[in-house]
Amino acid sequence: MQYQVDLNSDIGESYGAYTIGQDEEVMEFITSANIACGYHAGDHNIIHRTVEMAIDNDVAIGAHPGLQDLIGFGRRPMQISPEEVYQLTIYQIGAVQAFAQVKGYKLHHVKPHGALYNMAVKDAAIAKAIAQAVYDYNSNLILFGLANSELIRMGKEVGLHVANEVFADRTYQPDGSLTPRISSNAMIHDTDEAVERVIRMVKDNKVTAIDGTDVSIIADTICVHGDGPKSLEFSRQLSRELKNQGISIKKVGIHHG
Repeated sequence: MQYQVDLNSDIGESYGAYTIGQDEEVMEFITSANIACGYHAGDHNIIHRTVEMAIDNDVAIGAHPGLQDLIGFGRRPMQISPEEVYQLTIYQIGAVQAFAQVKGYKLHHVKPHGALYNMAVKDAAIAKAIAQAVYDYNSNLILFGLANSELIRMGKEVGLHVANEVFADRTYQPDGSLTPRISSNAMIHDTDEAVERVIRMVKDNKVTAIDGTDVSIIADTICVHGDGPKSLEFSRQLSRELKNQGISIKKVGIHHG
């Protein structure tokens, strides 16, 4: 059987004089870039530079819209209406699209960030607002969302192509959601363990939850974070091991599931 997966990373999250992540180095190993749009991180200079970097590395350009919360890095849940979510999603997609367009390139996908992403996992109204915004902006864009989430369901419902996303360095709850970052066991720090879990997700469509049960999962795209201390080492090792296992690393295309 032929296995194929996309590797994505949330990048362009520096801001002004502050540098976050190892974008340039991680870009060598990924196939899709989720570029911060200025609300949770990033700014006009960073977006411009990150889009150029993606083009130079033949990496798919994606928008990574988040809640308007620079100081909290978009990771704090907010009371926000679906109408406002719709508007802020369109606004931020447009920011990244503009920089791609002046270089003669098209936007490939949209992946919500942080708290907005997590809200859309279970909140159907928020998920629908994001999906509808992406569809209304450009129905050819691919919507990245947590596998088995409301965001994936709503993306399909409005008529978008979707990519089920799994996380290499995060633990899972029995219901298939990610363990909240405030929990001590939210992250997987052992690179070998993370790589093994990813290979199982791609080949067997399963991941072990924190209670030891197996959760069924679809892995169209794997998120590798670019802002951790071991992000570069991990991206390199994951890329190597996937290839060793006969798993092709390619930009996510149209998902028919």
